[in-house]
Amino acid sequence: MRFQYNTSRAAVIYLLACAIILIASPRSSSAQQKGDAFAPVPLFKGSEDKPIAISTDLVSLRVSVTDKEGRFAPGLDRGSFVVYEDGVRQEISFFSDQDAPAAVGVVLDVSGSMTGAKIRRAREALRRFIQTSHEEDEYFLIGFNQHPQLLLDGVGGSEAMAARISGTEPQGATALYDAIAFGLDQVKRSRLQKRTLIVISDGEDNRSRLGFGDVRRMLRESDVTVYTVLIGPLLPRSNGGMIMDELASASGGKSYSPGNSERVSEAFEQIALELRRHPFPECPSSS
Repeated sequence: MRFQYNTSRAAVIYLLACAIILIASPRSSSAQQKGDAFAPVPLFKGSEDKPIAISTDLVSLRVSVTDKEGRFAPGLDRGSFVVYEDGVRQEISFFSDQDAPAAVGVVLDVSGSMTGAKIRRAREALRRFIQTSHEEDEYFLIGFNQHPQLLLDGVGGSEAMAARISGTEPQGATALYDAIAFGLDQVKRSRLQKRTLIVISDGEDNRSRLGFGDVRRMLRESDVTVYTVLIGPLLPRSNGGMIMDELASASGGKSYSPGNSERVSEAFEQIALELRRHPFPECPSSS
């Protein structure tokens, strides 16, 4: 009797196991049909379909190095620079001083205060600048009086620039700050990594909607280097020189205040030289 009892108990267990298998089989087959049978198990609950994002910060530094005479210092290599962040020395992960093409935005004051000899000096200096620039440079020309106007939009080749500046006639009020902000937006659209603005004006703003502080903040936050060329003579009690200095300094660029036509041309030659051999270090940031 004891043997028969154990046999019957085993038979019951066997039948129950078969029933469980039969019940579970359709669900397993359905999962296979849906392609989920071998789906990986998420490591964490709710992590399905969520990509893993890894971020890193690489800071591009705009560097301008001059000698005691204020002239651009060429021939500097990676070893000439040391970068610190919060007192900690950072590795320079990328460095270039190659003669690479640049996106050049020329912001030209054509307001009423730039008549006569002022505009003639500016035109002649621009022509000489174009002749010494990189042949693959991309030009944006912004003429402004009370409103900025895009006269050339990312054009390659110096002929178009030379032809376009010849037809500008000064008139109207001066919206210098609005024109610089407009020029920044245009140059940022370029595919070229090296970007610069050259601002040619007497520095007298009397019509902008933006303030000086607004434009200075934009320059500090951008990756565009600004060179300013002050065209005199200035009006009595003018602060144009100080304004142009501050605008260039905010971007890591340089300001020029040439007193005559020859000095204006020299200023543009210096800008062209610096653009073509401008050091470009990049470092990872820990903040």
